[in-house]
Amino acid sequence: MTHSGFAPIQIGKDPDLDAWFTVFFLENHIDPFAYPTKVSTLEQIEFMVYPENNERFYPCSDKMFGAIMSRKYPNFLKKEYQRIYDKIIQLVDDVIDSNYDRQFLKSLIKIKYDHEIETGLLIPSRLEKRLYKIFLSRTHIENPYFDEKKKENNRAKKLLTSETFKKALNQINGSIEDMDNLSLSELRKKIKEIEFHRLLSLLSASHLWRCENFKIPTLSQIREIFNTRITGNGMTRLTELIHTPKSKILWLVDESGGVVVDLFIANFLADLGHIVILAVKETPFFKKISLTDTRTDPALTKSLETAHFIHEKTISKNKLVQRLKQNENIYVISDGTKETLNLLLTSTTFSRIFKEVDCVISRGKEQKNRLINTHFQFTRDIINISEEKEGLSITFKPRHPEFINFSHTGLEEKANKIIDQMKSAKSRNMTVMFYSGIIGSIPGKIDVAKEIMGLFIQDLNQLSADLFIINPSKYYEPGMDADDLMYMWEIVQRSGYIDIWRFQTADDITDSFALMNQKVPPEWIGKDSTYSTGCTKEMRIAQDVQKKNTEMQLIGPSLDKFMRRNEYGVGSMYDQRLADI
Repeated sequence: MTHSGFAPIQIGKDPDLDAWFTVFFLENHIDPFAYPTKVSTLEQIEFMVYPENNERFYPCSDKMFGAIMSRKYPNFLKKEYQRIYDKIIQLVDDVIDSNYDRQFLKSLIKIKYDHEIETGLLIPSRLEKRLYKIFLSRTHIENPYFDEKKKENNRAKKLLTSETFKKALNQINGSIEDMDNLSLSELRKKIKEIEFHRLLSLLSASHLWRCENFKIPTLSQIREIFNTRITGNGMTRLTELIHTPKSKILWLVDESGGVVVDLFIANFLADLGHIVILAVKETPFFKKISLTDTRTDPALTKSLETAHFIHEKTISKNKLVQRLKQNENIYVISDGTKETLNLLLTSTTFSRIFKEVDCVISRGKEQKNRLINTHFQFTRDIINISEEKEGLSITFKPRHPEFINFSHTGLEEKANKIIDQMKSAKSRNMTVMFYSGIIGSIPGKIDVAKEIMGLFIQDLNQLSADLFIINPSKYYEPGMDADDLMYMWEIVQRSGYIDIWRFQTADDITDSFALMNQKVPPEWIGKDSTYSTGCTKEMRIAQDVQKKNTEMQLIGPSLDKFMRRNEYGVGSMYDQRLADI
Protein backbone atom coordinates (compact mmCIF):
# COMPACT_ATOMS: atom_id res chain seq x y z
CA MET A 1 0.00 0.00 0.00
CA THR A 2 1.35 3.46 -0.86
CA HIS A 3 0.46 6.93 0.33
CA SER A 4 -0.47 9.47 -2.35
CA GLY A 5 1.12 7.38 -5.07
CA PHE A 6 4.47 7.16 -3.27
CA ALA A 7 6.71 4.39 -4.59
CA PRO A 8 9.05 2.76 -2.02
CA ILE A 9 12.74 2.40 -2.87
CA GLN A 10 13.47 -0.85 -4.71
CA ILE A 11 16.88 -1.97 -3.46
CA GLY A 12 19.10 -3.76 -5.99
CA LYS A 13 18.00 -1.98 -9.15
CA ASP A 14 19.98 1.27 -9.14
CA PRO A 15 23.40 1.14 -7.39
CA ASP A 16 23.72 4.94 -7.25
CA LEU A 17 20.28 5.32 -5.67
CA ASP A 18 21.04 2.45 -3.26
CA ALA A 19 24.24 4.22 -2.19
CA TRP A 20 22.34 7.49 -1.62
CA PHE A 21 19.72 5.56 0.36
CA THR A 22 22.43 3.94 2.51
CA VAL A 23 24.16 7.25 3.22
CA PHE A 24 20.76 8.78 4.08
CA PHE A 25 20.54 6.45 7.08
CA LEU A 26 24.17 7.00 8.05
CA GLU A 27 24.08 10.81 7.79
CA ASN A 28 20.88 10.99 9.82
CA HIS A 29 22.38 8.68 12.47
CA ILE A 30 19.45 6.27 12.14
CA ASP A 31 21.29 3.17 10.93
CA PRO A 32 20.99 0.39 13.56
CA PHE A 33 24.24 -1.24 12.46
CA ALA A 34 26.30 1.95 12.62
CA TYR A 35 24.63 3.15 15.86
CA PRO A 36 23.54 -0.08 17.63
CA THR A 37 23.29 1.48 21.09
CA LYS A 38 21.06 4.33 19.93
CA VAL A 39 18.91 3.10 17.06
CA SER A 40 16.20 0.50 17.71
CA THR A 41 16.55 -3.00 16.33
CA LEU A 42 14.29 -4.19 13.54
CA GLU A 43 12.39 -6.30 16.09
CA GLN A 44 11.66 -3.27 18.27
CA ILE A 45 10.52 -1.21 15.29
CA GLU A 46 8.16 -4.04 14.35
CA PHE A 47 6.38 -3.51 17.67
CA MET A 48 5.15 -0.28 16.08
CA VAL A 49 5.62 -0.41 12.29
CA TYR A 50 4.22 -3.27 10.22
CA PRO A 51 6.94 -4.40 7.79
CA GLU A 52 6.16 -4.86 4.11
CA ASN A 53 8.51 -6.07 1.37
CA ASN A 54 11.53 -5.78 3.73
CA GLU A 55 11.32 -2.00 3.46
CA ARG A 56 13.34 0.04 5.96
CA PHE A 57 11.39 2.48 8.09
CA TYR A 58 12.45 6.14 8.21
CA PRO A 59 11.08 8.92 10.46
CA CYS A 60 9.72 11.50 8.02
CA SER A 61 6.81 12.07 5.66
CA ASP A 62 6.75 10.59 2.17
CA LYS A 63 7.01 14.10 0.74
CA MET A 64 10.18 14.82 2.72
CA PHE A 65 11.73 11.45 1.90
CA GLY A 66 10.92 11.91 -1.78
CA ALA A 67 12.55 15.35 -1.76
CA ILE A 68 15.74 13.99 -0.19
CA MET A 69 15.93 10.90 -2.39
CA SER A 70 15.39 12.95 -5.56
CA ARG A 71 18.98 14.27 -5.14
CA LYS A 72 17.76 17.50 -6.75
CA TYR A 73 17.74 19.56 -3.52
CA PRO A 74 14.25 20.97 -4.25
CA ASN A 75 12.91 24.26 -2.85
CA PHE A 76 10.64 22.36 -0.47
CA LEU A 77 13.67 20.90 1.29
CA LYS A 78 15.54 24.21 1.29
CA LYS A 79 12.54 25.98 2.85
CA GLU A 80 12.30 23.34 5.59
CA TYR A 81 16.00 23.75 6.38
CA GLN A 82 15.54 27.52 6.49
CA ARG A 83 12.53 27.15 8.80
CA ILE A 84 14.64 25.12 11.24
CA TYR A 85 17.48 27.65 11.07
CA ASP A 86 15.09 30.56 11.73
CA LYS A 87 13.61 28.68 14.67
CA ILE A 88 17.03 28.19 16.29
CA ILE A 89 18.04 31.80 15.68
CA GLN A 90 14.76 32.94 17.21
CA LEU A 91 15.58 30.84 20.27
CA VAL A 92 18.93 32.63 20.58
CA ASP A 93 17.23 36.02 20.31
CA ASP A 94 14.57 35.05 22.83
CA VAL A 95 16.90 33.72 25.51
CA ILE A 96 20.39 35.26 25.24
CA ASP A 97 20.84 38.82 26.58
CA SER A 98 24.54 39.40 25.98
CA ASN A 99 25.26 40.91 22.54
CA TYR A 100 28.60 39.09 22.30
CA ASP A 101 27.16 35.70 23.32
CA ARG A 102 24.20 36.14 21.01
CA GLN A 103 26.38 36.95 17.99
CA PHE A 104 28.83 34.17 18.85
CA LEU A 105 26.04 31.59 19.00
CA LYS A 106 24.48 32.80 15.76
CA SER A 107 27.81 32.55 13.95
CA LEU A 108 28.52 29.12 15.41
CA ILE A 109 25.09 27.84 14.45
CA LYS A 110 25.38 29.29 10.93
CA ILE A 111 28.72 27.53 10.34
CA LYS A 112 27.30 24.23 11.55
CA TYR A 113 24.08 24.77 9.58
CA ASP A 114 25.89 25.43 6.27
CA HIS A 115 27.99 22.31 6.79
CA GLU A 116 25.05 20.04 7.68
CA ILE A 117 22.79 21.01 4.77
CA GLU A 118 25.50 20.86 2.12
CA THR A 119 24.46 17.46 0.72
CA GLY A 120 20.70 17.77 1.23
CA LEU A 121 20.63 14.38 2.97
CA LEU A 122 19.47 15.46 6.41
CA ILE A 123 15.90 15.10 7.59
CA PRO A 124 15.06 18.63 8.87
CA SER A 125 14.11 17.33 12.33
CA ARG A 126 17.56 15.72 12.65
CA LEU A 127 19.12 19.06 11.70
CA GLU A 128 16.91 20.69 14.32
CA LYS A 129 18.17 18.35 17.02
CA ARG A 130 21.83 18.95 16.14
CA LEU A 131 21.53 22.73 16.13
CA TYR A 132 19.49 22.68 19.34
CA LYS A 133 22.17 20.51 20.94
CA ILE A 134 24.78 23.15 20.08
CA PHE A 135 22.66 25.78 21.80
CA LEU A 136 22.28 23.65 24.94
CA SER A 137 25.94 22.66 25.16
CA ARG A 138 27.17 26.26 24.80
CA THR A 139 24.62 27.91 27.10
CA HIS A 140 23.92 25.14 29.66
CA ILE A 141 20.30 26.31 29.70
CA GLU A 142 18.37 23.11 30.32
CA ASN A 143 14.85 24.33 29.54
CA PRO A 144 15.11 27.59 27.55
CA TYR A 145 11.38 28.09 27.07
CA PHE A 146 10.39 27.06 30.60
CA ASP A 147 8.96 30.45 31.58
CA GLU A 148 7.00 30.82 28.36
CA LYS A 149 5.66 27.27 28.57
CA LYS A 150 4.68 27.88 32.17
CA LYS A 151 2.77 31.03 31.20
CA GLU A 152 0.92 29.30 28.37
CA ASN A 153 0.02 26.34 30.58
CA ASN A 154 -1.19 28.66 33.30
CA ARG A 155 -3.42 30.57 30.85
CA ALA A 156 -4.94 27.34 29.57
CA LYS A 157 -5.46 26.19 33.14
CA LYS A 158 -7.23 29.46 34.01
CA LEU A 159 -9.51 28.99 31.02
CA LEU A 160 -10.47 25.41 31.91
CA THR A 161 -11.07 26.19 35.59
CA SER A 162 -13.05 29.38 34.96
CA GLU A 163 -16.72 29.54 35.86
CA THR A 164 -17.48 30.83 32.36
CA PHE A 165 -15.97 27.72 30.78
CA LYS A 166 -17.72 25.37 33.22
CA LYS A 167 -21.04 27.03 32.46
CA ALA A 168 -20.48 26.81 28.71
CA LEU A 169 -19.38 23.18 28.92
CA ASN A 170 -22.50 22.16 30.84
CA GLN A 171 -25.08 24.01 28.74
CA ILE A 172 -27.25 21.92 26.43
CA ASN A 173 -28.23 24.75 24.08
CA GLY A 174 -30.33 22.47 21.90
CA SER A 175 -27.34 20.18 21.28
CA ILE A 176 -29.41 17.04 21.68
CA GLU A 177 -32.03 16.64 18.99
CA ASP A 178 -35.21 14.67 19.66
CA MET A 179 -34.20 14.30 23.32
CA ASP A 180 -37.67 13.18 24.44
CA ASN A 181 -37.45 10.04 22.29
CA LEU A 182 -34.08 8.91 23.71
CA SER A 183 -33.72 6.30 26.44
CA LEU A 184 -31.63 7.16 29.53
CA SER A 185 -28.70 5.06 28.28
CA GLU A 186 -28.87 6.71 24.85
CA LEU A 187 -29.04 10.11 26.48
CA ARG A 188 -26.01 9.39 28.69
CA LYS A 189 -24.10 8.21 25.62
CA LYS A 190 -25.04 11.37 23.71
CA ILE A 191 -24.00 13.61 26.64
CA LYS A 192 -20.56 11.94 26.74
CA GLU A 193 -20.14 12.55 23.01
CA ILE A 194 -21.10 16.22 23.30
CA GLU A 195 -18.73 16.85 26.20
CA PHE A 196 -15.91 15.04 24.39
CA HIS A 197 -16.52 17.00 21.20
CA ARG A 198 -16.47 20.30 23.11
CA LEU A 199 -13.20 19.45 24.87
CA LEU A 200 -11.59 18.44 21.57
CA SER A 201 -12.67 21.72 19.97
CA LEU A 202 -10.52 23.61 22.50
CA LEU A 203 -7.46 22.18 20.77
CA SER A 204 -8.20 24.59 17.90
CA ALA A 205 -7.90 27.63 20.20
CA SER A 206 -4.14 27.94 20.82
CA HIS A 207 -4.39 31.69 20.15
CA LEU A 208 -6.01 32.02 23.59
CA TRP A 209 -3.04 30.79 25.65
CA ARG A 210 -0.40 32.22 23.34
CA CYS A 211 -1.76 35.75 23.73
CA GLU A 212 0.22 37.98 26.14
CA ASN A 213 -2.94 39.94 26.93
CA PHE A 214 -4.82 36.83 27.96
CA LYS A 215 -8.44 37.20 29.02
CA ILE A 216 -11.02 34.56 29.85
CA PRO A 217 -13.30 34.38 26.76
CA THR A 218 -16.94 35.28 27.12
CA LEU A 219 -19.68 32.66 27.17
CA SER A 220 -20.56 33.35 23.54
CA GLN A 221 -16.88 33.16 22.49
CA ILE A 222 -16.50 29.76 24.15
CA ARG A 223 -19.68 28.55 22.45
CA GLU A 224 -18.18 29.66 19.16
CA ILE A 225 -15.09 27.55 19.88
CA PHE A 226 -17.35 24.58 20.64
CA ASN A 227 -18.76 24.96 17.12
CA THR A 228 -15.31 24.75 15.56
CA ARG A 229 -15.32 22.99 12.20
CA ILE A 230 -13.77 19.53 12.45
CA THR A 231 -12.45 17.97 9.25
CA GLY A 232 -10.88 14.60 8.52
CA ASN A 233 -11.97 10.99 8.89
CA GLY A 234 -11.01 10.50 12.55
CA MET A 235 -13.97 11.72 14.60
CA THR A 236 -15.97 8.52 14.06
CA ARG A 237 -13.08 6.34 15.29
CA LEU A 238 -12.53 8.64 18.28
CA THR A 239 -16.19 8.42 19.21
CA GLU A 240 -16.11 4.62 18.91
CA LEU A 241 -13.09 4.60 21.18
CA ILE A 242 -14.77 6.40 24.07
CA HIS A 243 -17.68 3.95 23.92
CA THR A 244 -15.40 0.87 23.91
CA PRO A 245 -15.13 -0.25 27.56
CA LYS A 246 -11.71 0.12 29.18
CA SER A 247 -9.88 1.26 26.07
CA LYS A 248 -6.11 1.65 26.44
CA ILE A 249 -4.92 4.84 24.72
CA LEU A 250 -1.38 6.06 24.13
CA TRP A 251 -1.66 9.86 23.90
CA LEU A 252 1.36 11.62 22.37
CA VAL A 253 1.20 15.17 23.72
CA ASP A 254 2.63 18.12 21.84
CA GLU A 255 3.35 21.64 23.09
CA SER A 256 2.60 23.94 26.01
CA GLY A 257 -0.91 25.26 26.48
CA GLY A 258 -2.49 22.50 24.43
CA VAL A 259 -1.07 19.91 26.86
CA VAL A 260 -3.36 21.27 29.60
CA VAL A 261 -6.34 20.51 27.37
CA ASP A 262 -4.83 17.07 26.68
CA LEU A 263 -4.72 16.41 30.42
CA PHE A 264 -8.30 17.62 30.83
CA ILE A 265 -9.41 15.21 28.09
CA ALA A 266 -7.32 12.42 29.66
CA ASN A 267 -9.13 12.92 32.98
CA PHE A 268 -12.47 12.89 31.15
CA LEU A 269 -11.55 9.56 29.53
CA ALA A 270 -10.26 8.21 32.85
CA ASP A 271 -13.57 9.04 34.49
CA LEU A 272 -15.22 6.89 31.81
CA GLY A 273 -12.98 3.99 32.84
CA HIS A 274 -10.40 4.18 30.08
CA ILE A 275 -6.62 3.97 30.56
CA VAL A 276 -4.66 6.88 29.10
CA ILE A 277 -0.87 6.74 28.84
CA LEU A 278 0.55 10.21 28.18
CA ALA A 279 3.88 10.26 26.36
CA VAL A 280 6.16 13.26 26.79
CA LYS A 281 9.74 14.06 25.77
CA GLU A 282 12.70 12.73 27.73
CA THR A 283 14.21 16.22 28.13
CA PRO A 284 13.05 19.76 27.24
CA PHE A 285 12.87 20.44 23.50
CA PHE A 286 11.62 23.91 22.49
CA LYS A 287 7.97 24.13 23.60
CA LYS A 288 7.42 20.37 23.58
CA ILE A 289 6.39 18.97 26.96
CA SER A 290 9.04 16.92 28.77
CA LEU A 291 9.34 14.92 31.98
CA THR A 292 10.99 17.97 33.52
CA ASP A 293 7.88 20.07 32.81
CA THR A 294 5.59 17.49 34.42
CA ARG A 295 7.61 17.79 37.64
CA THR A 296 8.21 21.54 37.74
CA ASP A 297 5.23 23.29 36.15
CA PRO A 298 2.41 23.82 38.70
CA ALA A 299 -0.27 23.76 35.99
CA LEU A 300 0.84 20.23 35.09
CA THR A 301 1.85 18.81 38.48
CA LYS A 302 -1.61 19.53 39.91
CA SER A 303 -3.35 17.79 37.00
CA LEU A 304 -0.98 14.82 37.26
CA GLU A 305 -0.92 14.40 41.04
CA THR A 306 -2.88 11.13 40.79
CA ALA A 307 -1.08 9.90 37.65
CA HIS A 308 1.24 6.91 37.76
CA PHE A 309 4.70 7.55 36.29
CA ILE A 310 6.55 4.71 34.55
CA HIS A 311 10.22 5.66 34.61
CA GLU A 312 11.81 2.40 33.41
CA LYS A 313 13.17 2.65 29.88
CA THR A 314 13.24 -1.13 29.27
CA ILE A 315 10.24 -2.50 31.16
CA SER A 316 9.34 -6.12 30.35
CA LYS A 317 5.96 -7.13 28.96
CA ASN A 318 5.11 -9.00 32.16
CA LYS A 319 5.82 -5.99 34.36
CA LEU A 320 4.05 -3.63 31.95
CA VAL A 321 0.87 -5.72 31.90
CA GLN A 322 0.90 -5.90 35.71
CA ARG A 323 1.37 -2.11 35.89
CA LEU A 324 -1.55 -1.47 33.57
CA LYS A 325 -3.72 -3.80 35.65
CA GLN A 326 -3.29 -1.59 38.71
CA ASN A 327 -6.13 0.59 39.83
CA GLU A 328 -4.79 3.53 37.82
CA ASN A 329 -6.26 5.24 34.78
CA ILE A 330 -3.64 7.84 33.88
CA TYR A 331 0.02 7.04 33.30
CA VAL A 332 2.94 9.19 32.18
CA ILE A 333 5.96 7.93 30.26
CA SER A 334 8.79 9.44 28.28
CA ASP A 335 9.09 8.42 24.64
CA GLY A 336 12.83 8.23 25.31
CA THR A 337 13.76 10.93 22.76
CA LYS A 338 14.92 14.53 22.76
CA GLU A 339 13.48 15.52 19.39
CA THR A 340 10.40 15.46 17.17
CA LEU A 341 8.75 12.01 17.23
CA ASN A 342 11.27 9.46 15.96
CA LEU A 343 10.18 5.83 16.32
CA LEU A 344 13.72 4.66 15.51
CA LEU A 345 14.97 6.17 18.76
CA THR A 346 12.09 5.59 21.17
CA SER A 347 12.63 3.61 24.36
CA THR A 348 11.80 -0.08 24.75
CA THR A 349 9.04 0.88 27.19
CA PHE A 350 7.44 3.24 24.67
CA SER A 351 7.62 0.56 21.94
CA ARG A 352 6.03 -2.08 24.16
CA ILE A 353 3.24 0.28 25.24
CA PHE A 354 2.61 1.22 21.60
CA LYS A 355 2.03 -2.46 20.88
CA GLU A 356 -0.19 -3.05 23.94
CA VAL A 357 -2.70 -0.20 23.54
CA ASP A 358 -5.90 -0.11 21.50
CA CYS A 359 -5.14 3.19 19.81
CA VAL A 360 -2.40 5.82 19.52
CA ILE A 361 -3.55 9.45 19.53
CA SER A 362 -0.94 11.93 18.34
CA ARG A 363 -1.11 15.69 18.60
CA GLY A 364 0.17 18.27 16.16
CA LYS A 365 1.27 18.53 12.54
CA GLU A 366 4.80 17.25 13.12
CA GLN A 367 3.48 13.99 14.51
CA LYS A 368 0.94 13.89 11.69
CA ASN A 369 3.80 13.95 9.18
CA ARG A 370 5.44 10.99 10.91
CA LEU A 371 2.36 8.83 11.38
CA ILE A 372 -0.31 9.87 8.86
CA ASN A 373 1.50 11.50 5.92
CA THR A 374 3.53 8.38 5.23
CA HIS A 375 2.83 5.16 3.35
CA PHE A 376 4.04 3.14 6.33
CA GLN A 377 1.34 1.34 8.28
CA PHE A 378 1.43 0.58 11.97
CA THR A 379 0.52 -2.15 14.41
CA ARG A 380 -2.09 0.01 16.14
CA ASP A 381 -4.82 2.38 15.01
CA ILE A 382 -3.41 5.92 14.69
CA ILE A 383 -5.39 9.13 15.18
CA ASN A 384 -3.92 12.58 14.77
CA ILE A 385 -5.45 15.80 16.09
CA SER A 386 -4.00 18.96 14.56
CA GLU A 387 -5.00 22.59 14.63
CA GLU A 388 -5.66 24.06 11.20
CA LYS A 389 -6.36 27.62 10.04
CA GLU A 390 -10.02 26.76 9.57
CA GLY A 391 -10.53 24.66 12.70
CA LEU A 392 -9.45 21.20 13.76
CA SER A 393 -8.27 18.27 11.68
CA ILE A 394 -8.78 14.75 13.07
CA THR A 395 -7.38 12.02 10.83
CA PHE A 396 -7.41 8.26 11.26
CA LYS A 397 -5.11 5.55 9.90
CA PRO A 398 -6.21 2.00 10.76
CA ARG A 399 -3.64 -0.55 11.84
CA HIS A 400 -2.30 -2.87 9.18
CA PRO A 401 -4.98 -5.52 8.54
CA GLU A 402 -2.44 -8.36 8.64
CA PHE A 403 -0.95 -7.49 12.02
CA ILE A 404 -1.54 -10.27 14.54
CA ASN A 405 -2.04 -8.96 18.05
CA PHE A 406 -1.91 -11.27 21.05
CA SER A 407 -3.57 -9.38 23.86
CA HIS A 408 -2.60 -10.22 27.43
CA THR A 409 -6.12 -11.55 28.02
CA GLY A 410 -5.80 -13.76 24.94
CA LEU A 411 -2.44 -15.07 26.14
CA GLU A 412 -3.91 -15.70 29.59
CA GLU A 413 -6.71 -17.75 27.98
CA LYS A 414 -4.14 -19.83 26.08
CA ALA A 415 -2.19 -20.37 29.31
CA ASN A 416 -5.33 -21.43 31.20
CA LYS A 417 -6.20 -24.00 28.52
CA ILE A 418 -2.76 -25.58 28.99
CA ILE A 419 -3.23 -25.50 32.77
CA ASP A 420 -6.57 -27.31 32.33
CA GLN A 421 -4.72 -30.07 30.43
CA MET A 422 -2.22 -30.34 33.29
CA LYS A 423 -5.05 -30.58 35.84
CA SER A 424 -6.71 -33.30 33.78
CA ALA A 425 -3.44 -35.27 33.57
CA LYS A 426 -2.93 -34.98 37.34
CA SER A 427 -6.48 -36.22 37.94
CA ARG A 428 -5.52 -39.36 35.98
CA ASN A 429 -2.46 -39.85 38.24
CA MET A 430 -0.07 -38.88 35.46
CA THR A 431 3.26 -37.17 36.07
CA VAL A 432 3.41 -33.69 34.49
CA MET A 433 6.68 -32.65 32.88
CA PHE A 434 7.51 -29.26 31.41
CA TYR A 435 10.26 -29.39 28.79
CA SER A 436 12.30 -26.20 28.27
CA GLY A 437 14.50 -26.05 25.23
CA ILE A 438 15.91 -23.98 22.42
CA ILE A 439 13.24 -22.69 20.06
CA GLY A 440 14.25 -19.27 18.79
CA SER A 441 17.71 -18.81 20.25
CA ILE A 442 19.48 -19.78 17.03
CA PRO A 443 18.27 -17.16 14.53
CA GLY A 444 16.57 -18.65 11.49
CA LYS A 445 16.36 -22.16 12.94
CA ILE A 446 12.94 -22.11 14.61
CA ASP A 447 11.51 -24.88 12.39
CA VAL A 448 14.49 -27.15 13.10
CA ALA A 449 14.26 -26.42 16.84
CA LYS A 450 10.56 -27.31 16.89
CA GLU A 451 11.16 -30.54 14.96
CA ILE A 452 13.95 -31.88 17.16
CA MET A 453 12.08 -30.93 20.34
CA GLY A 454 8.93 -32.66 19.11
CA LEU A 455 10.79 -35.86 18.15
CA PHE A 456 12.62 -36.04 21.46
CA ILE A 457 9.44 -35.55 23.50
CA GLN A 458 7.67 -38.16 21.37
CA ASP A 459 10.50 -40.61 22.13
CA LEU A 460 10.31 -39.77 25.86
CA ASN A 461 6.59 -40.50 25.86
CA GLN A 462 7.15 -43.89 24.23
CA LEU A 463 9.75 -44.81 26.84
CA SER A 464 7.73 -43.63 29.87
CA ALA A 465 4.43 -44.69 31.39
CA ASP A 466 1.80 -42.19 32.58
CA LEU A 467 3.87 -39.15 31.62
CA PHE A 468 2.23 -35.96 30.33
CA ILE A 469 4.86 -33.73 28.68
CA ILE A 470 4.23 -30.09 27.74
CA ASN A 471 5.98 -29.34 24.47
CA PRO A 472 6.32 -25.52 24.15
CA SER A 473 7.09 -25.74 20.43
CA LYS A 474 3.52 -26.97 19.79
CA TYR A 475 2.08 -23.71 21.08
CA TYR A 476 4.14 -21.27 19.01
CA GLU A 477 1.95 -19.32 16.56
CA PRO A 478 2.98 -16.98 13.71
CA GLY A 479 3.09 -13.41 14.97
CA MET A 480 4.13 -14.37 18.49
CA ASP A 481 7.30 -12.73 19.72
CA ALA A 482 9.39 -13.56 22.77
CA ASP A 483 7.39 -11.14 24.93
CA ASP A 484 4.15 -12.96 24.13
CA LEU A 485 5.59 -16.44 24.72
CA MET A 486 7.28 -15.61 28.00
CA TYR A 487 4.15 -13.93 29.32
CA MET A 488 2.03 -16.99 28.50
CA TRP A 489 4.50 -19.60 29.75
CA GLU A 490 5.18 -17.90 33.07
CA ILE A 491 1.49 -18.22 33.93
CA VAL A 492 1.67 -21.96 33.13
CA GLN A 493 4.96 -22.45 34.94
CA ARG A 494 3.77 -20.81 38.15
CA SER A 495 0.51 -22.78 38.21
CA GLY A 496 1.88 -25.37 40.67
CA TYR A 497 1.07 -28.42 38.50
CA ILE A 498 4.59 -29.25 37.26
CA ASP A 499 6.16 -32.40 38.77
CA ILE A 500 9.31 -32.47 36.65
CA TRP A 501 10.86 -29.50 34.89
CA ARG A 502 13.37 -30.74 32.35
CA PHE A 503 15.82 -28.45 30.56
CA GLN A 504 17.23 -29.54 27.21
CA THR A 505 20.80 -30.88 27.28
CA ALA A 506 23.40 -31.26 24.52
CA ASP A 507 22.78 -35.04 24.68
CA ASP A 508 19.04 -34.44 24.12
CA ILE A 509 19.87 -32.52 20.94
CA THR A 510 22.31 -35.21 19.74
CA ASP A 511 19.66 -37.89 20.37
CA SER A 512 17.07 -35.81 18.51
CA PHE A 513 19.18 -35.63 15.35
CA ALA A 514 19.91 -39.36 15.69
CA LEU A 515 16.16 -39.98 15.67
CA MET A 516 16.10 -38.13 12.32
CA ASN A 517 19.07 -40.21 11.10
CA GLN A 518 21.10 -37.01 10.76
CA LYS A 519 24.45 -35.81 12.00
CA VAL A 520 24.36 -32.81 14.32
CA PRO A 521 24.75 -29.60 12.21
CA PRO A 522 27.62 -27.28 13.22
CA GLU A 523 25.36 -24.59 14.69
CA TRP A 524 23.79 -27.17 17.04
CA ILE A 525 26.95 -28.90 18.26
CA GLY A 526 27.35 -28.45 22.03
CA LYS A 527 24.20 -26.37 22.32
CA ASP A 528 21.81 -26.87 25.22
CA SER A 529 19.16 -24.87 27.08
CA THR A 530 21.84 -22.65 28.65
CA TYR A 531 22.28 -21.11 25.20
CA SER A 532 18.66 -19.96 25.24
CA THR A 533 17.65 -16.59 26.67
CA GLY A 534 14.15 -17.92 27.32
CA CYS A 535 15.45 -21.01 29.14
CA THR A 536 17.72 -18.84 31.27
CA LYS A 537 14.71 -16.78 32.31
CA GLU A 538 12.74 -20.00 32.88
CA MET A 539 15.47 -21.44 35.09
CA ARG A 540 15.13 -18.41 37.34
CA ILE A 541 11.37 -18.98 37.43
CA ALA A 542 11.93 -22.72 38.07
CA GLN A 543 14.14 -21.98 41.08
CA ASP A 544 11.47 -19.63 42.42
CA VAL A 545 8.71 -22.21 41.85
CA GLN A 546 10.79 -24.95 43.52
CA LYS A 547 10.95 -22.90 46.71
CA LYS A 548 7.15 -23.18 46.94
CA ASN A 549 6.93 -26.70 45.50
CA THR A 550 9.98 -28.44 46.97
CA GLU A 551 9.03 -31.83 45.46
CA MET A 552 9.34 -30.55 41.90
CA GLN A 553 12.39 -32.08 40.18
CA LEU A 554 14.78 -30.02 38.08
CA ILE A 555 16.60 -31.99 35.37
CA GLY A 556 19.17 -30.58 32.94
CA PRO A 557 22.41 -28.58 32.81
CA SER A 558 23.78 -27.35 36.14
CA LEU A 559 22.47 -24.03 37.45
CA ASP A 560 25.84 -22.27 37.24
CA LYS A 561 25.79 -22.63 33.42
CA PHE A 562 22.62 -20.54 33.10
CA MET A 563 24.45 -17.25 33.36
CA ARG A 564 25.55 -16.27 29.87
CA ARG A 565 22.17 -15.21 28.49
CA ASN A 566 20.60 -12.12 29.94
CA GLU A 567 17.87 -10.24 28.07
CA TYR A 568 16.03 -10.60 24.78
CA GLY A 569 16.69 -8.32 21.92
CA VAL A 570 13.35 -6.50 22.00
CA GLY A 571 10.73 -8.65 20.31
CA SER A 572 13.29 -11.23 19.18
CA MET A 573 13.79 -14.74 20.52
CA TYR A 574 17.52 -14.59 21.08
CA ASP A 575 19.81 -12.68 23.41
CA GLN A 576 20.30 -9.07 22.40
CA ARG A 577 24.08 -9.61 22.43
CA LEU A 578 23.70 -12.17 19.61
CA ALA A 579 22.35 -9.47 17.31
CA ASP A 580 25.92 -8.30 16.67
CA ILE A 581 27.17 -11.77 15.76
